[in-house]
Amino acid sequence: MHVSARRNVLSVLLLSCWLVSTGCTSQTAAPTQQQGSSPVQSSNIDLAAVSSRLHEIADSGNLADLHWPNFTDYRLHFQHIYEASNFAPVWLSNGKPTPQALGVIQALEASKQKGLNPDDYDASRWPDRLHGLDGSPTPDTLARFDAALTVGAMRYISDLHIGRVNPKHFNFGIDIEANKYDLPHFVTSKVINAANVQSVLDGVEPTYNGYKATETMLQHYLQLAAQGDGPPVPDVTKTVVPGDAYPGIPQLTQRLRLFGDLHADTVVDANATTYSGSLVDGVKTFQSRHGLAVTGKIDKDTVRQLNTPLATRVSQLQDALERWRWLPPQFPQPPVVANIPEFIVRAYGPNQKVEFASNVVVGKALRTQTPIFAKDMRYIVFRPYWNVPTGIVRGEIIPGIVRDRNYISKKNFEVTTFDGKVITDGPVSDDVLAQLRAGKLTVRQKPGPTNSLGLIKLMFPNEYNVYLHSTPAQQLFSQSRRDFSHGCVRVEKPAELAAYLLRNQPPWTLTKVQAAMQSGPDNQQVNLTTPVPVLILYVTAVVEEDGTVHFFDDIYGYDKTLEAVLAKGQPYPG
Repeated sequence: MHVSARRNVLSVLLLSCWLVSTGCTSQTAAPTQQQGSSPVQSSNIDLAAVSSRLHEIADSGNLADLHWPNFTDYRLHFQHIYEASNFAPVWLSNGKPTPQALGVIQALEASKQKGLNPDDYDASRWPDRLHGLDGSPTPDTLARFDAALTVGAMRYISDLHIGRVNPKHFNFGIDIEANKYDLPHFVTSKVINAANVQSVLDGVEPTYNGYKATETMLQHYLQLAAQGDGPPVPDVTKTVVPGDAYPGIPQLTQRLRLFGDLHADTVVDANATTYSGSLVDGVKTFQSRHGLAVTGKIDKDTVRQLNTPLATRVSQLQDALERWRWLPPQFPQPPVVANIPEFIVRAYGPNQKVEFASNVVVGKALRTQTPIFAKDMRYIVFRPYWNVPTGIVRGEIIPGIVRDRNYISKKNFEVTTFDGKVITDGPVSDDVLAQLRAGKLTVRQKPGPTNSLGLIKLMFPNEYNVYLHSTPAQQLFSQSRRDFSHGCVRVEKPAELAAYLLRNQPPWTLTKVQAAMQSGPDNQQVNLTTPVPVLILYVTAVVEEDGTVHFFDDIYGYDKTLEAVLAKGQPYPG
């Protein structure tokens, strides 16, 4: 049977079920089995043979019928589900699929709309499996159908709830363990007897507005990708500025309309050869959404982004959804989130609204990448010391001292013991240099406007020794790509961020914060009365509150790495 025809059959079955009040839409009309028990089975079915086959499948953790046959990572969950039913089928009644089974299958078939891989849940195989239940199916057929749907349901629920790959696999400091479901309990108590399967599955997903907006945008880009990329915008040998002749006007116009950067009602002369007018405005809008300098000029980077395949944009949105699923279901306080490839930090208020945003500088892509992790911000330090990391002492400070024994004083550093006792802030002797080389002493930079941390640091203690701070190098914030730091996150508007975080702690107004930065005591610590969650994340597709989508370069290659793991298929690293 053709797939579309089979889906029509499913729809009719579900509608018929609703019409006869067998439990598809109301709790009082739920199926006859008790919660956590197996559906009623017909007496002419050899249940002992079905049970025996399910035992075999559970013991092996492998089912050849599946696109990814190895389900050893779910084997214990599988066993517990069938132990609760005495190894009777849980998705079949009288040898036919229950309404709940059909509801789950419909969800698996639509998994691409959730940013998942339909092959992971055998989406294309369900029509034939349903057809195999016609007539008098064998116990083996019944067991394999039921087992395949159990594995598919568990994979789908888990992937939709916490993501497919554990972020610890990438050495990211994000813990998803507390977010995991007790899958056997969830499936047996919530899904197998659900009055409304789709409602239950919808509740599995993250509730964040950003997640929902990304999922909606994915559906839009799937539709665009299905239409094809169209002709590419011609490359440029030199930058095209407004007023220049440009032979790619038709292709540029088509692309900008496709992406929504040029309104459909905007009139563009199809025979124009000069780049000007509304096209320039459209290019500026496009540039602002793709992490480019908003110049209105057509340069190589702009053409590269314009010609990026729609399939790549789909992948970016899918990767973004995966990372959204790594987050906890809710935060004890609205979080502060720094997104590395976007070079932006945001502070959220109630109702998930952005209350503060600032440009940031992050770690260098090639050498000192900013780590991905989540911790709680606990205090703020005004006019801080900078305790120079050991790697920088060895790689930069010691070679500087070798070249010039007054290097320490010229850079406003001081050599100290590890408990903070100052050894020297002047010329460095051979003995002190030897102790530095041996790792017996360390270096810190004195507070002040030239301090590498600037005049404030916002602390969320972590094993990476990374935090948010200000910087004297303000000129770097004007760059469109801002990966320049040794790993910490430099904030363009640190006083405003600090004032926001201290807004409920009088007298810490913005004016008070600025005064403490400029002339207050050195190394002054102010504790937050309520810790604030801080997330350092990596998302290359962001849907703003106004509904516009922004795409960014994969500067650390993390999208590429994630996609390589996903391409290997189930079982994913857990």
